[in-house]
Amino acid sequence: MEAKKLGRSICIPERGHKPKTRPATGKRSGVVFRRTAFVVDGMIQTGRSRPSSYQLPSSNFHTTGIRIDRTGGAAVRLGKHRKTVLGMNQGGTVIPDLFTSLPPFKRDHPQTNTTIAQDETVQLCLPLLVGVEDPSRSIFDFNSHGLPRLERETHVKFLHKSLRKLGASYVAMDASRPWQIYWSLAGLSMLGEDVQQYRERVVQTFTPMQNLDGGFGGGHGQTSHCAASYAAILSLAMVGGKEALDMIERRALQVVWKWLGELKQDDGGFIMSVEGEEDVRGAYCAMVMISLLALPIELPPQAPSRANGFNLFSDGLPEYLSRCQTFEGGISGKPQTEAHGAYAFCVLACLCILGPPNEMIPEYLDVSLLMSWLSALQYAPEGGFAGRTNKLVDGCYSHWVGGCWPLLEASISGPQAQDDLKQYANPGSFFSREGLIRYVLSCCQANEGGLRDKPETNPDAYHSCYTLAGLSSVQHYNYITKIDGHEVVSPLDFAFRWASSPDTPQAKGEEQERIFDEEDRLLPIHPIYVIPWNNVEQTHDSFSQKKGF
Repeated sequence: MEAKKLGRSICIPERGHKPKTRPATGKRSGVVFRRTAFVVDGMIQTGRSRPSSYQLPSSNFHTTGIRIDRTGGAAVRLGKHRKTVLGMNQGGTVIPDLFTSLPPFKRDHPQTNTTIAQDETVQLCLPLLVGVEDPSRSIFDFNSHGLPRLERETHVKFLHKSLRKLGASYVAMDASRPWQIYWSLAGLSMLGEDVQQYRERVVQTFTPMQNLDGGFGGGHGQTSHCAASYAAILSLAMVGGKEALDMIERRALQVVWKWLGELKQDDGGFIMSVEGEEDVRGAYCAMVMISLLALPIELPPQAPSRANGFNLFSDGLPEYLSRCQTFEGGISGKPQTEAHGAYAFCVLACLCILGPPNEMIPEYLDVSLLMSWLSALQYAPEGGFAGRTNKLVDGCYSHWVGGCWPLLEASISGPQAQDDLKQYANPGSFFSREGLIRYVLSCCQANEGGLRDKPETNPDAYHSCYTLAGLSSVQHYNYITKIDGHEVVSPLDFAFRWASSPDTPQAKGEEQERIFDEEDRLLPIHPIYVIPWNNVEQTHDSFSQKKGF
């Protein structure tokens, strides 16, 4: 059993020895002995500084938590075999055991590629979660909860660079050009950057991608596609302004409306493009465009699905989405296929466009089974989400899975009054907000800027966008507002009844301390449209005021 020495030492006093202290001059306390952190059998352990080949008895060195103190350094609290708390002082905050040690269960044998990959991922994440991996960091780079700060400036630079001329390797992304723009703009917006500076360039880039049928292709001369059109329209909404929104002027909207009518299927779902594949992505992207652009809910007269008795875009859609829930509770891209976290978000968001979540979601989905499946996708000690059963954690699922929870919470809590939010008790923590925050800030930030899938992978705009979206979601409380008894709500208007608060109501008897610093808070994004709230409101208001075709 080889002990692997980590990147830097942790100063802790020897057992039974009182640490020598310096006068109260604002400097750190001194220590008598220096110990070094090791990884042994996946555990963060300590011992006196020894060669990396030294054999540490794992039975005598169990980690149960890491104590962080900004003025006193770091300390490791050992387990039952060593009762002493080794540290500078007792005033720090303990990183919960859940995020500093392996789960307390015995692994089945034999090993498989899946279990090997999972063990390797944990080995990569544990040192970062404990905060002892990076030799360039001092203890003062962590907050009182043991979290590194959000490297806002480096991420901003990375995402600005993602909107410039890209290298030859991006040729493979030619059909995803609208997505590259959307991911970068959304990430910058959450980080507080003004993206209106890109308005002219975005309009120039998208103009040749818009086809005669009103939709957008992934690149020049490419077929109109639901996903590319979704990304293009949300990007135009983010840069805002008359020039950007006029790209989708009313005459073009009539063409878009007819094109979307061609995508509606006899089973209630949508295909991604004419003669393309059908899955729940098509339903979500189509309903986002229809609702955000205030298109008529009625199908065009020439829509093929009218022959099946459908009159509205929403006809048969909830039933189709319901058929995509699998035996394990998750949601698949289409009926009778494997459940996936991103498809779960698409279905939940689509149902929240079609009506109030407290009515639509329980009516068409088995909520308890879905919550059970989603909960199982969050792993410990990593704290992040996987996208499918028996897969590895990935930063992008901070949104695709993490973004499901506000929608499910709203389905249980129901509408809430904006002025009296504190009187409503949250039904409880359905997932670990702390775990997700720790994974994002500790494991997903790349030193060169941008966010990544997991440690030792490269950052990119996709993972930066959706990892930040997941972090923004857990830093805010999204809820649907109450409707006045005399207020008339039009179809699809429920998507615009949402609001956001920086404070999260707690369940009765539950206490939850905020573990991130306020300076690391991101701007909130709409839980359905995944762009800033003001962009959603301005775009919808602009098109709602335009009468007729």
